[in-house]
Amino acid sequence: MTDPTQDPRFLQDPCPTFAALRSNCPVQPMHAESGGRPGYLVTGYAEAREALGDPRLSKDTAAFFAGKESRRRLHPAVAHSMLASDPPRHTRLRKLVTKAFTAGAVARLRPFIARVTEELLDRWPIGERFDFMTALAVPLPVIVICQLLGVPQKDRPDVRRWSGELFAAGRPDVIDAASHSMADYMTGLVAAKRLDPGDSLLDQLISVRDGTDRLSEEELVSLAVLLLVAGHETTTNFLGNATLALLRRPAESDRLRRNPDDVPAVLDELLRFDSPVGTATFRFTTEAVTLGGVDIPPGAPVLVALGAANRDPVRFPSPDRLDLDRDAAGHLGFGHGVHRCVGAPLAKAEAEIALRAVLTRFPDIRLAVPPDRLEWRRTRLVRGLAALPVTV
Repeated sequence: MTDPTQDPRFLQDPCPTFAALRSNCPVQPMHAESGGRPGYLVTGYAEAREALGDPRLSKDTAAFFAGKESRRRLHPAVAHSMLASDPPRHTRLRKLVTKAFTAGAVARLRPFIARVTEELLDRWPIGERFDFMTALAVPLPVIVICQLLGVPQKDRPDVRRWSGELFAAGRPDVIDAASHSMADYMTGLVAAKRLDPGDSLLDQLISVRDGTDRLSEEELVSLAVLLLVAGHETTTNFLGNATLALLRRPAESDRLRRNPDDVPAVLDELLRFDSPVGTATFRFTTEAVTLGGVDIPPGAPVLVALGAANRDPVRFPSPDRLDLDRDAAGHLGFGHGVHRCVGAPLAKAEAEIALRAVLTRFPDIRLAVPPDRLEWRRTRLVRGLAALPVTV
């Protein structure tokens, strides 16, 4: 198969394409891009879960590209992040991060998240068309993760711009430049915090230890960039996708509006229904692997389509129906295995607070354009709206 993200119809609704692929075989070979090695796309739930947990599928991109000529110029802090590493290095870094990024820290952030949400909603123009993404879905998680990491307010617009550019599909020059801008900025911020420490997550990462082990300067910058980007991109897409799903289904919206305490219980179904991460980050086989009855040779890239797996009817009956009573536990919206999103509790807390506030404060919120005119971000990694025009 060829890259479907070049097809506008696929961007509008990838589910029919994934369903057709899955019904044929849940593991499909893909044509090589730019002279690279042929890869494989995983669309079945069982196969995706197996692939995400198989240690023979490596995320060590440095090892994969070692000795290969490349025109890419990604900053090492982005190219060699925790996300692009395997145990034991990944285990060590995640353990150090987890010491500072706890459920308790998320709970302490809830009042701040609620306050920021209300301040953003106060600015919504009544009776006028506006973009839900720029009015709430983008700024809320950016403000929260920047607050958590101690990024000064004056720098946050630049941080958001660089983060968006890191997902500029088909623009490797833009991606590479953004990686350097982000890493250079975080290098400077780490240096500034060493001179004037505070109580942010970044300050904790600077001082965190595990026995005699601590983060190196390069690891600090890499983790800071990863947390900054991953800490809001997923939530932004989650908020946009969930809001769109509810706006297209007034009965479900009304149900949550009447019973806002039900919002936490339906977050997993909303994540399953339209996953904010379309395709998991790069993996490759370190040895021959058989997945879904398909023999994959060593050194082959493997792309796991999380959104497709979450619509597998074998695991989730009637998968194309948003069912707020469904037990969607086990969905792959945040991944699975050792690389499952460390920021998942924060993303769910932000989504819960924001959706509850929107539904109760603006009972007449509605789409301002037909659904088929919505513009989606042109990238295979994330699944998110470029804009969501609404009125209240």
